[in-house]
Amino acid sequence: MSEEILINVTPVETRVALVENGMLQEAYIERTSRKGIVGNIYKGKVVRVLPGMEAAFVDIGLERAAFIHASDVACTQQPSDEGGDGPKTVPDIRTLLREGQSLVVQVTKDPIGTKGARLTTQLSIPSRYLVFMPGVSHVGISQRIEDETERARLKTLIEEAAAEDSDVQGGYIIRTAAEAAQAEELIADMTYLHRLSVSIKERIGKVQAPAVVYQDLPLFIRTIRDLIRPQTEKVRIDSRESYQRVMEFVREFVTEFADKVEYYPGERPIFDLYSVEDEIQKALSRKVQLKSGGYVIIDQTEAMTTIDINTGAFVGHRNLEETIFKTNLEAARAISRQLRLRNLGGIIIIDFIDMEDPEHQRQVHRMLEKMLERDHAKTKITGVSELGLVEMTRKRTTESLGQVLCEPCPICDGRGFLKTAETVCYEIFREILRVNRAYEAENYLVMASQKVVDRLLDEESDNVADLETFISKTIRFQVEPFYSQEQYDVVLL
Repeated sequence: MSEEILINVTPVETRVALVENGMLQEAYIERTSRKGIVGNIYKGKVVRVLPGMEAAFVDIGLERAAFIHASDVACTQQPSDEGGDGPKTVPDIRTLLREGQSLVVQVTKDPIGTKGARLTTQLSIPSRYLVFMPGVSHVGISQRIEDETERARLKTLIEEAAAEDSDVQGGYIIRTAAEAAQAEELIADMTYLHRLSVSIKERIGKVQAPAVVYQDLPLFIRTIRDLIRPQTEKVRIDSRESYQRVMEFVREFVTEFADKVEYYPGERPIFDLYSVEDEIQKALSRKVQLKSGGYVIIDQTEAMTTIDINTGAFVGHRNLEETIFKTNLEAARAISRQLRLRNLGGIIIIDFIDMEDPEHQRQVHRMLEKMLERDHAKTKITGVSELGLVEMTRKRTTESLGQVLCEPCPICDGRGFLKTAETVCYEIFREILRVNRAYEAENYLVMASQKVVDRLLDEESDNVADLETFISKTIRFQVEPFYSQEQYDVVLL
């Protein structure tokens, strides 16, 4: 599998595209005016403790107060292997925090929608191969490193190195990128993390809450730290200044990838190389067209994301069951890609087309699991339910692609549809009757959009005449070009 990373840097935003086999798989966007804050460490102040929610709000200097649950306050849960779950013991929040208290916290989720940032006091500082956790003694290892011999080698190496440096108190999680890494590389990572940890500790003692103590690396450098892998063929950057900064980072921390990073000076925009711009535009649409002629509908709501599969124009060749099976298989591949590309998180419900053959269900489910193995985000998937649904969760730490690039429609208020002109006409009739009972007026003027007024003067003209007769008043109409289809006013004359 060939893999390339394209990095587009401008003064206002940085965009990263992960391309596999010539197809865009993931897109990351960081804007100068609204940078992501996941991983940042703050010295905050507790502004409100909520016993009924087992949580507290913390002022970290943002527009909205951030949120911390009792289970995320230090030592209430022990860290586990990367992606694992800790014990669910949750003490009374009032025994942990009090209003006005200073608190060192780290952001685990960006503010999303109307919700503030999510916090934890269990700090973690990432590097290329390791994640350092001050104050704990645990050594965990990524579950994606499957070879038991390699797991044992890495864990023993880190534990021995940590025991030799008794001045530093902290635990580690060994990241997936550490597989096959040399001892010197891992120890260099540990040294870097120790220096950074000391620097953070010194800054905590100096600043007054609320204040930022540590900011994660900018997106174009985080990309090198977190996304570049042995199978990555090229990393192309279209900004010379950013390229030079990346090369400084590469030469210090990931020298083995130095020959894979290159500056892209081409006149053609870098995101046009693999039709990245077109794929991003398609990712904002509800409908995903499948090559067979079928299609997938993706609806993202605040509570969950629902995905529906349809055969569409695909009529198959042998029989209905085979047609459904092939459509579902193709949809499973497309869905796994769309989840990564759109950065969809939280609860996801997939409504595959009903399959009668249990073997077909198993193969579709296995295909979805296999494709999700490439996902950088943690996913959890259930089997096919009695209703033919597959339920899954995908860890959400930042806003989805649609939330970053779009805003709710001011016309429909985010519903995705408008009242018909006919519906609005009947609302106007009811409003005229209501106003006529409450106020005295000689005539009425209705101001509405062009489409609504056209209908009132055409299809609804008989109903308008009947209404005028019933209230013994004249009704006039006026087009307001700036009114949306749902807007209208009834004015007394």
